[in-house]
Amino acid sequence: MAARAWRPNSRRWQVTAKSAAAGELARRLGSDPLVAQVLYNRGVTDLDDARAFLEPKLSDLHDPQLLGGAVAAAQRIAAAVAAGHRIVIYGDYDVDGITAVAILHACLRMVGADVHFYVPHRLEEGYGVNAEALDKIIADGTKLLITVDCGISAGETLRRATAAGVEVVVTDHHGLGPELPDVAAVVHPRLPGSEYPNGDLAGAGVAFKLAWQLARTLCGSDRVDEPMRDFLVDATSLAALGTIADIVPLVGENRSLAVHGLRGLTHSRHPGICALLESANLAGGPVDAFHVGFVLAPRINACGRMGHARLAVEMLTDAPPDRCRKIAQCLVQQNAERQRTERAIAAEATEMVTERGLDAAGNRAIVLWSQDWHAGVIGIVAARLVDRFTRPAILLSVNGDGRAQGSGRSVPGFDMREALAACSRHLLNFGGHAMAGGLRLESEKLEAFAEDFIAYANAHLSSEQLAAPLAIDVESPLAALNHRLADHLARMAPFGQGNAEPVVVVRGCRVLTPPRRMGRSGGTVGLMLGQGSARMRAVGFGMGDLADELVVVHTIDVAGMPILNTFNGRTSVELKLKDVRWE
Repeated sequence: MAARAWRPNSRRWQVTAKSAAAGELARRLGSDPLVAQVLYNRGVTDLDDARAFLEPKLSDLHDPQLLGGAVAAAQRIAAAVAAGHRIVIYGDYDVDGITAVAILHACLRMVGADVHFYVPHRLEEGYGVNAEALDKIIADGTKLLITVDCGISAGETLRRATAAGVEVVVTDHHGLGPELPDVAAVVHPRLPGSEYPNGDLAGAGVAFKLAWQLARTLCGSDRVDEPMRDFLVDATSLAALGTIADIVPLVGENRSLAVHGLRGLTHSRHPGICALLESANLAGGPVDAFHVGFVLAPRINACGRMGHARLAVEMLTDAPPDRCRKIAQCLVQQNAERQRTERAIAAEATEMVTERGLDAAGNRAIVLWSQDWHAGVIGIVAARLVDRFTRPAILLSVNGDGRAQGSGRSVPGFDMREALAACSRHLLNFGGHAMAGGLRLESEKLEAFAEDFIAYANAHLSSEQLAAPLAIDVESPLAALNHRLADHLARMAPFGQGNAEPVVVVRGCRVLTPPRRMGRSGGTVGLMLGQGSARMRAVGFGMGDLADELVVVHTIDVAGMPILNTFNGRTSVELKLKDVRWE
């Protein structure tokens, strides 16, 4: 029997204590006290910081000269442009890497550089800089290699390029190893000795900052010329795509990039972006973080998962409009194929977890593998398993050469990269960060690796961590969730890592109408709540099973976010459910 899509009492409600100072901040901001409490919960306690959070500006972006290695890298790149050297940008195959390539490629094209790009095949080459690709790049006469969203851990491989006389500039944001690559320049927001204020730039954010510093270098002034300024403003849209898709904290300058980039997406004249929006039926309308994370990013990622990411890079670099539209339609088809493949693997993996008892308290991690699983989507399925079973999950695809390639996803408080490092004696290679990782190993070592990884998780994860936390900002009566509050909360978007959707808990709500399943698959629940004289519709996405659970339940506590919903010209407040409890 398949596991239910929603399980009661499976989350730990963590209600933040109310701040006495939030009321004063609300008064000075002219906002609802609940909004001020949410800001306090995110560490925004100063009036100026609160105004900057609610109204982020491009002027909030940090000076690119502060970014470690950016000045030296810009000088090296500018010299290569002046000399007419062949330049290759080597990027990762995900949205962050693809948009990072597109930003630097466009900047260099503007100044007439001989610039090209290379993106590896996810399945055949894997993540990062690989030696075979590097040899071809060298043989093609490349004089300058720029890595984006990768390269920080490829020091040994990059020595092949420097030994062949190729200058290398590494730009990355992933975890630093014990040694930096010995190359012409390394650009990274956490370089030792650097005091850059934002260590959480995405790869596209690093590329944007380097493009900005390069523009200054090429213009010979801190104030760039008008065409380059217009380019940089437009490039925030690409930076926003990469930043939101890579799930970096959406605070500080990441928030500014995301907010202004999202606004720019709607009005972009970039033929690739226009084609992408048209293919998703988003042309001409507002685009938010949800659209990026769940509509646009999956399309861009699909070609890398199901085919080759160079198609998406071509669409976002120099393809003409007709070609962009053809590529965008191809991405739609590949994404549909990805969804079908993902659903099939997820169903099989979920059944394996329950049959093997990997969801029992004594097994605090999941490791599964199969020869029939597509390596391009197992990372997404691993994330699904984490959501369902609230424990780290690693899925691996076993190929025909006796090796397995895997992707892992984690839970808060369990560092995936550290866990892989602890089990590295079984692995050919691995990489990643706290919440996600990738690995390769000989298939004959799968059993031993799984045993060690689960043992490590059992030793480093408490039973409490197996119940996913739900951070709740404040308790409130239902009547207080009004239009003004929902409007003010919406101004806190875009939501994501570091700026989660605000969650309000309302206790003792009456279930006024029988809950019903909604959507084509019945995975969404809709119900009407009441408390005193207040009435409000609530919708729970992915919580369709509540329709069955609540048949004989009359009073519930609900946690969710009040949102504005417009239907048939009428706007009303609804509660977007996160969780429900009852006695």
